[in-house]
Amino acid sequence: MLDLTKNKVAALKRLSDENGIIGALAIDQRGSLKKMISAGSSSSVGDEGIIRFKELVSEELTPYATSILLDPEYGLPAAKVRHPEAGLLVAYEKTGYDATAVGRLPDLLPEWSVRRLKEAGADAVKFLLYYDVDEDEKINDYKHVYMERVGSECAAEDIPFFLEIVSYDAKNDDVKSLEYAKVKPHKVIEAMREFSKPQYKVDVLKVEVPVDMKFVEGYEEGETAYSKEEAAAYFKEQSEATDLPFIFLSAGVSAELFQETLKFAKESGSTFNGVLCGRATWKNGVAPFAENGEQAARAWLQDTGKKNIEELNVVLKETASPWFEKILG
Repeated sequence: MLDLTKNKVAALKRLSDENGIIGALAIDQRGSLKKMISAGSSSSVGDEGIIRFKELVSEELTPYATSILLDPEYGLPAAKVRHPEAGLLVAYEKTGYDATAVGRLPDLLPEWSVRRLKEAGADAVKFLLYYDVDEDEKINDYKHVYMERVGSECAAEDIPFFLEIVSYDAKNDDVKSLEYAKVKPHKVIEAMREFSKPQYKVDVLKVEVPVDMKFVEGYEEGETAYSKEEAAAYFKEQSEATDLPFIFLSAGVSAELFQETLKFAKESGSTFNGVLCGRATWKNGVAPFAENGEQAARAWLQDTGKKNIEELNVVLKETASPWFEKILG
């Protein structure tokens, strides 16, 4: 059982449903969203376009989500138009990483602090960390120290710290390859084990599923990396690698595959506590917005976007475990 302060427990309740399940919507993308909008538009898309798309997603979809994850650079206007009962997570990291430097090192938004994010209305602070458990010790030690700092800052402000871990292999850039699929369970599970240690003061882990479902027997689109039994064992091992509440990120897969993945996780004995689902919910709404403008995007969100999130909510009710059990005992 984890010992959380009253304020942190209250904040987690604002971010989840009455059963302690987190069904959060993520639209803290910045550079990647700009590219997505620009790709479908004949005219150049400025900051205003990104801000407006986030507002539309927030307005139309937060009535069906327990909370929304936004960035402070483009997302605060969207935070203001969210449903009154939806909680707010705010990202603290700079978008992306410096591809010219070794190690995908973390970086904070220089004009923000946890205190300022809290004052801007955040119920929790999210930090995204790229992590390869097998990378050079110096690089990983730098990341450990960095996360200790962020955790201490969140503890000082008495606000939940959501750590998003995106695993990678420093020796293989192709995360969609069969080779990466084979090492992914080790990368994901060991990263979770590391950042569950108390010195990081993490309250909720936001993590990938431990396998690439496109290489699981029965779900595969070509070659197979794992039998169903092996994949199930990895989901169970992942769940047992931490005492912290943890939620799954959608990693840009289709809404259908993400829902199937959650069912598989539950069947495998995973006690995950919800999702922070981004592109799987709204990415196909970018094209109507870029090509035909606001009304087309709103129509898509009211129809397909809503359907995606409502279908996900049904699956969540059947598959996710309440975080209360991990926090309150």
